[in-house]
Amino acid sequence: MVRTLIGVLAVVLVLGGAMWGLQRRLIYFPEQDLPPVGTVLPGGREVTLHTADGLALTSWFAPPRGTDRRMAVLVAPGNGGNRAGRVPLARRLTAAGFAVLLLDYRGYGGNPGSPSEQGLALDARAARRHLVEQAGVAPGRVIYYGESLGAAVLTRLAVEHPPGGLLLRSPFTDLASVARHHYPFLPVRALLRDHFPVVAPIRGVTVPTTVVYGSGDSVVPPGQSRAVAAAAGGPVEVVVVAGADHNDPALLDGAELVAAVVELAGRVTTG
Repeated sequence: MVRTLIGVLAVVLVLGGAMWGLQRRLIYFPEQDLPPVGTVLPGGREVTLHTADGLALTSWFAPPRGTDRRMAVLVAPGNGGNRAGRVPLARRLTAAGFAVLLLDYRGYGGNPGSPSEQGLALDARAARRHLVEQAGVAPGRVIYYGESLGAAVLTRLAVEHPPGGLLLRSPFTDLASVARHHYPFLPVRALLRDHFPVVAPIRGVTVPTTVVYGSGDSVVPPGQSRAVAAAAGGPVEVVVVAGADHNDPALLDGAELVAAVVELAGRVTTG
């Protein structure tokens, strides 16, 4: 019995040590390859975001097509891929009359630096500053669109710099809760260096908010997305995409998702 307990403890310690040392490789999955923006995003162009810690990050900006709503959507992605993977969403949003800034974090899409919770917060601030100061969008005409991990990034930004509206796609309550769901045998809350809370800060967000999630999400438990919606400090709408998993097309650029952005924009302009 003692040998068994020692063996189990040794395994836990080894796994815990590996998680501590390699955890950011288990959280962030950046991709570097990109096509030329002009070949995939009509009217799109590269823009440079300057962070407070001295990084120059390349992202993509696209103007509205058709009727101009005079609103911009700041898209903060999840933990994988790069801005090229969000181009289908940008196409749908620009066709609906929105300007779109596809943020790529440090370490993603050829950008310098390494991702971390604090680093991504600086990246989001730089993106918002670009829209307001360089693109000339009024702060109240900006919609923050946060996907999964990006929902935590933009909820934090919404507390610091309130937007016109906030849309969270597949948000979790905090990163440790998701990790505990997938690794119940590890003391993840004690081990994590990056926490990415959403439920706690969203209580201080009073702007119109929309939470979109798939009922079949196998990455972020749907109950966590519902908990985020319940905690919102302002008026909130919930859109459930029936049967959709975390990375299904319906949650990448589907009609219900785009309609949720349009509906939120309507609440922003009439509120």
